[in-house]
Amino acid sequence: MAEAEAMYRRALEGYEKAWGPEHTSTLDTVNNLGNLYRGQGKMAEAEAMYRRALEGYEKAWGPEHTSTLDTVNNLGLLYAGQGKMAEAEAMRGGRSTRRRWTRSTTWGFFMQIKAR
Repeated sequence: MAEAEAMYRRALEGYEKAWGPEHTSTLDTVNNLGNLYRGQGKMAEAEAMYRRALEGYEKAWGPEHTSTLDTVNNLGLLYAGQGKMAEAEAMRGGRSTRRRWTRSTTWGFFMQIKAR
């Protein structure tokens, strides 16, 4: 996992230099790094990456784009996995536009929320 983190960090640095911190390719790597951190149990780091990606995607693509919603889903799963159900629910429906998620984006998230 340490090698994977080093590779993601290297890619992130390259994207930030080439395209800037808010480019969607940079944000894809930020989101992926969040996934890696979540898998490693580094929840604070994962949350920071997901929040950064979410903010950038919302600016670039808007609240209903699949990349935005995938990150909302990831953040919701992170919160649900930590037992932070209020935060998880806020991710699921905190903004009116998020109520129109696609089934493929949210299936796992809804199943986790329902199981709690």
